[in-house]
Parts: sequence; structure tokens; C-alpha cells
Amino acid sequence: MKSGNILLLYSLATVFIVASCSTTGMQRSEDVQSSMQIVDDDIKLVVVQLDAIGASLDELTKPGQADTKKAFDLFSGNASKIKEMEKDFSKHAAEMEASGKAYFKEWDSDKQNYDNTEIQKKSDERRAALGETYDKIAQNNIGVKEAFQTYVSDINEIQRFLSNDLTSDGMDSITPISDKVVNNGTQLKYELQNLQKAIENARAEMRRG
Repeated sequence: MKSGNILLLYSLATVFIVASCSTTGMQRSEDVQSSMQIVDDDIKLVVVQLDAIGASLDELTKPGQADTKKAFDLFSGNASKIKEMEKDFSKHAAEMEASGKAYFKEWDSDKQNYDNTEIQKKSDERRAALGETYDKIAQNNIGVKEAFQTYVSDINEIQRFLSNDLTSDGMDSITPISDKVVNNGTQLKYELQNLQKAIENARAEMRRG
């Protein structure tokens, strides 16, 4: 094979490899942003559902409730919905965490590929900025998964309790516990909204880059 053809093939191979790496990096970035969008959407639905559960449980246990069966059915439906939402959130949050780790791991492994020191410096600066913003997601996610699981468990146990004793005495006995669980739901909502804000900030930083 002539030396000119060899050089041409080498050049084409180099371009292909560089383009492939670039595309892979872009794809990883898109994967991370997509996973964050999914969790963001999950949180929006959960926040609305937490309010619905609190309202339906308050309505069910309020003194003098005239139609306990109707109120109980509404609460039961809300309890079933939040159980499924928690499963989706847990799954999607794990996927978001995994995609984020893969994205930054590959970025770090690519660190030695720049011969130009100025480009290397810019890459390091962007990595630090994105890493700092993304780390806030993990910081705001501390305890949220466990708190969510505990809340869902409590709500469903209240539902089971009342399904066996939907009497005024039964509701009176569970009201102090249900009030506490409703308050826990309010706190969980605030924690989820803080996580949502961290996710939105990270997405904005990635788009800005």
C-alpha cells in the first residue's frame, strides 16, 4: 500500500476515534440530563400526591365525619398511588445516581487526553463547577429515600388499621398517629422540593456548559 494511502487511512481513523469519543461524551451528558428530568417529573407528581394524602386523611379523621366509607375510599386510593410513586422515584433516583457517576468517571479518565494546557485548564474548571453543583443533589438526597419509604409504610399501615376498624373509636385512636404522619409528609415534601431545586440547578449548569 502506498504511503499516501496509509497516511489517509490513519487520518480518517483518528478523526473517527475523536468523533466517537466526542459523541460518547455528549451522549453521557444527555443521559444524565434525561435521568434528572425523570426524577424532577417524579417529584412534581409526588408533591401533589402528598398534599392529596394529607387532605384526605384529615377529612377522614375529622370529628363528625358523616360519610366515613366515602372518605376512607378516597384515602385508600391516595395511599395506593403514593406506594407506586415511591417505587418509581426510588428506581429513577438510583438510575440518576448511576448515570452521574458514569459521566464524571469518564470525564476524569479523559483528563490526560489534552496536550494544550489551556484546554486542560478549562476542562478542569468546568469539571469542578459541574461536580460541585451535582454534588448538591447527593447532599439534598441524604435521608430522603428512607424518609419516603417510612412515610409510605406508615400511610399504608394506617389504611390497614382503619380497614379493620372504621369506627369513631378506631379513628379517634389513630388520629394522633395520623396527625404525626401528615406532618412527616409535609416535611418530606420540603425535602423533595430542595432535591428538585438541586436537580434543576445541575441541569442548568450542564446546559450552560
